[in-house]
Amino acid sequence: MSQTEEHTPYITWDELRAIVETNNLSVLKRTPSEMNRYRQWTAAITAEYGSLTNYLLAHRLPKAWGTPPFTPLSCIPFEDPSDYRVLLNDWPYGFPPNITHMIAWTRTAIPTDSDIGDITLESRKSIESFVKRYFVDRIGRCAEPRVIWFKNWAALQSVRALDHIHVLVRDVDPCLIEEWTRDQK
Repeated sequence: MSQTEEHTPYITWDELRAIVETNNLSVLKRTPSEMNRYRQWTAAITAEYGSLTNYLLAHRLPKAWGTPPFTPLSCIPFEDPSDYRVLLNDWPYGFPPNITHMIAWTRTAIPTDSDIGDITLESRKSIESFVKRYFVDRIGRCAEPRVIWFKNWAALQSVRALDHIHVLVRDVDPCLIEEWTRDQK
């Protein structure tokens, strides 16, 4: 049975935190109307570009990256600014308007260690350092409870050829979001 838009509640911040803490990422969903639009968009982009990866490389990510396999400047994910790009998620999950969903794309591989593609402890530490440096420290005082990040396991990713993490912030000044997502050419 499909849910209608009015019967699809937003995922609250507390629910999101619990989902990420328990690594139950498969429950993250778009609203039914957004999911329908996403499927249509994905089909059109795939028909035109061959894949979402090709579209992202052609229109959203730095041209200097070239095509996979990439040659990042650092072998540590999110260490060198030329190796990553933060974008607003064009197709966010079903969150209320005060939650902003961004994706940090990287041309540096994020090592994983399991069949479902969960990240290694070393990768987790590297990503946490980046999230603190790039997002938390910029928000300032009392920022940690307003920033959540996760990396979908490989089985849940719609763009598997490009490593990325999801970063969600709550009640953050739009100017700061613009600064984070500005083209960093």
